Amino acid sequence: MADISSIDAVQSTLGETGYICDRPLGTLTYLSLTLGRPLFLEGEAGTGKTEIAKALAASLGRDLIRLQCYEGLDAASAVYEWNFAGQMIAIRTAEAAGEADRAALQQQLFSVDFLTERALLRAMRPNTKGPPVLLIDEIDRTDEPFEAFLLEALSDFQVTVPEFGTITAPEPPIVILTSNRTREVHDALKRRCLYHWVDYPTFEREIEILQARAPEASSALSREVVAFVQKLRTEDLFKKPGVAETIDWAKCLLALDVITLSPQVIADTLGAILKYQDDIQKIQNSDLSAMLDDATREAGS
Repeated sequence: MADISSIDAVQSTLGETGYICDRPLGTLTYLSLTLGRPLFLEGEAGTGKTEIAKALAASLGRDLIRLQCYEGLDAASAVYEWNFAGQMIAIRTAEAAGEADRAALQQQLFSVDFLTERALLRAMRPNTKGPPVLLIDEIDRTDEPFEAFLLEALSDFQVTVPEFGTITAPEPPIVILTSNRTREVHDALKRRCLYHWVDYPTFEREIEILQARAPEASSALSREVVAFVQKLRTEDLFKKPGVAETIDWAKCLLALDVITLSPQVIADTLGAILKYQDDIQKIQNSDLSAMLDDATREAGS
């Protein structure tokens, strides 16, 4: 049984899954679990917002239910969908059998047998493992009408299927919302949540994260990797590398049996850190030797 009885215990429990969080995030995670309040995490892409939901689900032994947001997402798509193909087969079967009770047929068509549960509805259902972790990922990609619907759903922890009725969660799920801040999310939704800005980690914190997620990397290589990535974040790039890219790059270097960084190795593997051609070209055209020297010097200081 995971220990979430204190802030330190929450940090330790998450750390056992490879998720290293600082004291402020550990505090708000503890409060979210204790008070049953949704946790709203905002920050740059790749800083670990999504990973905390995965870590919580793994450490608590709960199901992770993920609602990936996108432009045009509506309430019905997030809650349920009727199995129209199955309903049509049932109608034709009833017609072929000569069944004339339309009321009974309609009741059958709009029963749980033909209801496809989407993320929000599944999160409201009873679960033998306990309330699931509901990850509402990249809420900033949706629009205001969906936010308004979500506000109501998270206030009462219930959803309505018009043909079926209202489903209320026996126990509220553990809710994590994330935003990359491509637009501002309405204050009314944020007020329902505990809020934390997930920033890029400090050098020492990122070393801890990398050692937890890529323990095969030597201490020396880990320090070089983190130092160079943090150096890249000071450059004028379209998309600065996140912690996810740090971990990916370290794993790529390990796959190539790299022991220490060199300008050539960096040039060959920039696609593991930077995901836009303009950024890659800019760094390739820079003095990689000087950048690496600067990064190494700062890492050693």
